[in-house]
Amino acid sequence: MEPDPGQLPLRVGMVGYAFMGAAHSQGWRTAGRVFDLPRQPVLAVLCGRNATAVRAAADRHGWADVETDWRALVARDDIDLVDICTPGDSHAEIALAALAAGKHVLCEKPLANSVEEAEAMARAAETARARGRTAMVGFNYRRVPATALARRMVAAGRLGTLRHVRVSYLQDWLGDPEFPLTWRLRREAAGSGSLGDLGAHIVDLAQHLAGERLAGVSALTETFVRERPLPAAEGPGTGPVTVDDAALFTGRFTSGALATFEATRYATGRKNALRIELNGERGSLAFDLERLNELWFHDATGPGTEAGFRRILVTEPDHPYLDAWWPPGHGLGYEHTFVHQARDLVHTIAEGRRPDPSFADGLQVQRVLAAVEESAAKNSVYTPVPD
Repeated sequence: MEPDPGQLPLRVGMVGYAFMGAAHSQGWRTAGRVFDLPRQPVLAVLCGRNATAVRAAADRHGWADVETDWRALVARDDIDLVDICTPGDSHAEIALAALAAGKHVLCEKPLANSVEEAEAMARAAETARARGRTAMVGFNYRRVPATALARRMVAAGRLGTLRHVRVSYLQDWLGDPEFPLTWRLRREAAGSGSLGDLGAHIVDLAQHLAGERLAGVSALTETFVRERPLPAAEGPGTGPVTVDDAALFTGRFTSGALATFEATRYATGRKNALRIELNGERGSLAFDLERLNELWFHDATGPGTEAGFRRILVTEPDHPYLDAWWPPGHGLGYEHTFVHQARDLVHTIAEGRRPDPSFADGLQVQRVLAAVEESAAKNSVYTPVPD
């Protein structure tokens, strides 16, 4: 008799082992220990080009085996899902090969380095879905319990008709002009700078919480330090920065609601400040990633004498994801978003549902980013986002 597919392990192979690799490892390692899952994730194979470094990372994070060529990983029969945590220039090639090989795929954001690559990935994902395979893009800030609660409240009509969305993502790690020219500062590897790195997150989160898409944008981008020292491994000298350092843009949602966005890695003193506020006819919501266990809500339907924002401490067991964690009042952190991401993906695969966010969602965000770049290149002219 064939074994029950619901009782089979989900054997994960991951490509990349740096920052995102460590975060995804935490998610896969922890999800099945906290949540009751229909399939148990197994950290089967970790892949990276440097054999010594990838072996050390595998031992540190709990991976059973290693590969130094992602093609060998994709070809293995003992892998069910390929998790892509590499720079954007390799996302499309790895994802397309993995889907063609019959694997499920999780791909870090932004989905690709161009709209054309993202379109090919979305088409392949739809073809694979017809064969029972799932492809999801990793917008982990959807998995913060407070943002998940915000989405639930918007969907329930607590804000009424949406009027405004304002969102910013501010970091400062590039403020030092002597910071080296890493891959994130090179268009051929990263696709774009703060726009793709930070802007992709806030575009997705704004659209997700609003429950609608951006119809068009008007943008400015800037590169403040245009030449940086080469990394030590590349020797002395400097090289050109070929991506944006900051992006600011306005947008219009399909409903007519207005939005403002700011993404920068030069906001001195801001380490990881993602803030979003939504204003509607019946109320407002506000969230700050640096206080990620809190959601602020203003109910405009109440008496004026009691008007104002009130704090919701998002730690109750009936809040999203929190039925399996700690007693009320005991907060979660950044790393838990990756645990929740792994949980949701395992359930999606087991239940045969359409993934959320899908590669199609990742493509739509890519189209917004492309419209931002086009607008900035044309002196901020309003640029529609293709449907």
